[in-house]
Amino acid sequence: MTLFQGSMTAIVTPFKKGMIDEPALRRLVDFQIKNGTDVIVPCGTTGESSTLSHAEHQRVVAIVVEHVNKRVKVLAGAGSNSTAHAVELHKYCDRAGVDGTLQITPYYNKPSAEGLYQHFKTIAAAADLPIILYNVPGRTSVNMLPETVVRLSHIDTIVGVKEASGNLVQASEIINQTDESFALLSGEDALNYPLLCLGAKGTISVTANVVPGECSKQYQAVQKGDYKTAASLHNRLLPLHKMMFVDTNPIPVKAALHLMGHIEEEYRLPLVVLDATKREKLRLCLKEFGLTS
Repeated sequence: MTLFQGSMTAIVTPFKKGMIDEPALRRLVDFQIKNGTDVIVPCGTTGESSTLSHAEHQRVVAIVVEHVNKRVKVLAGAGSNSTAHAVELHKYCDRAGVDGTLQITPYYNKPSAEGLYQHFKTIAAAADLPIILYNVPGRTSVNMLPETVVRLSHIDTIVGVKEASGNLVQASEIINQTDESFALLSGEDALNYPLLCLGAKGTISVTANVVPGECSKQYQAVQKGDYKTAASLHNRLLPLHKMMFVDTNPIPVKAALHLMGHIEEEYRLPLVVLDATKREKLRLCLKEFGLTS
């Protein structure tokens, strides 16, 4: 059985006057669940985890676990480029009651394949809690190759990988060389449809912050073998996928949620607001989707 599957949202962390906007975060969770999201993923890249304090990171996880209240699964970002720090976050998430943690490849220090293996093996040994690996070389400057993922898949608590390399061949090799219970999850919105068709078990999406219902429908269509509907949704969503990355994530998605009336538009430096030209393009895109007036 695959522990994590379906349409999953890498949820933003809303801020207000420099603090976590807890009421807004709870409303976002409800919005996601109401519209068919299967798994909430707090404290990832989209959640601005890199600028959350340790206490804030823990608080966001605690709020999401509490407010989800077992309605769907929670997969909490708990990775770090420090193995000791990742272990500490992983243990906290276990105590907090999450269903699993998302563990990014260590960024900046660029470990070898053996270093990656030892990093994730050490985290897995720290708590009996499922782990989804996260490979996003565009952010980390290290690409975890299929042979390392396959090797890690033999550790009982490592149950999947969020694959965001953009390499369909690499993703296919992981699917073909791992057990059916191991989940390859799409980590790049524009490739959600092709990866689902290749055998991905789900998607961890930025765009789903804005249109969770349509992202869920696309996943469900593929599961039913209705590829015509899934392809139609892919083509409809593609302009929105592109717009969510017109600037560094999560700047566009937080701007979109603000324009939709969900959150205050506030970031942590060094992230700053969209420039006027990009904002206008985003506004027009959202209007075309019927998301704003």
